[in-house]
Formats: sequence, structure tokens, C-alpha cells
Amino acid sequence: MLLIKTQSGQQALKERQGITVRQRSAFILFDGKRSVAEVLAATAAMGITPQDVQAMLDLGLLEPSPDSVPPTEPAAASGRSDQERYQAAYLIATQITGGLGLRGFRLNLSVEAASGYDGLVALAPKIREAVGDAKFERLRQALFD
Repeated sequence: MLLIKTQSGQQALKERQGITVRQRSAFILFDGKRSVAEVLAATAAMGITPQDVQAMLDLGLLEPSPDSVPPTEPAAASGRSDQERYQAAYLIATQITGGLGLRGFRLNLSVEAASGYDGLVALAPKIREAVGDAKFERLRQALFD
């Protein structure tokens, strides 16, 4: 998932309020180009955790980038390669797991770390369990139809 700074987040950064010194380092890196996993990896030595990122989301300092929102319709199913299925399913999976908040944060990181189609297929049961059959249906179609 890609995150960007909100107006209130930029103001908090400017005024040095609402963000801990530790969180500030990670906050600066959220530019809509780096994934949450990349920012966490870059700031791991400073002790930044998924909970820090979730706290900044909860405070309204960060928000999902419009670029990370998947299209409303999955790609046509017939004759798609595993790479095409992965690309369509990845976007849907990050949207679904990103919408779970802190409860789904680790699952969202797992989706971002999944390497290819097989990785997403392996995570599918966990995603289904977390969101239920109705919300999982779009992802199921993207992966298997």
C-alpha cells in the first residue's frame, strides 16, 4: 500500500507536533512512491513498527495514495497469464487488507511481500478468513477466473 501525507500531516510536521521524533523519520518517507513495507524496512533500525504507521493513519496524518486504489473491475479472466492475474489480484488484495486497519496491517504487509501469483494464492485463505466471503469475491475472481 502506498501512503501520502495529508494536509494536517504536513502541518503537524511543520509545527513538530503530533508526531514523535521516531515517527517523523518514517513520516517524511511516505511520498506515494514507497510502499509501507519499504518505509518500514528503511526505518527498522530506528524502531519504527506497523503500529507507528497505524497511529499516523488513525491521527489523519497519512492517507492511502490515490495511485494505490485498484480499478473497480478486475481484468477479463479468459486466457490471462499468471502475471496478469497477479497484477489484478495484487491491487485488489492491497485494497482489501488495507481497509482492515490495524487488524489487517500485518496481512497487508504479507500481501506486499508476496512474490508473484503463487504468493498471493498462498495468502488467499488468510485474506478470506479476515474479510469474509463477500469482500473476498473480487479477489477470488482476479486470482482464479
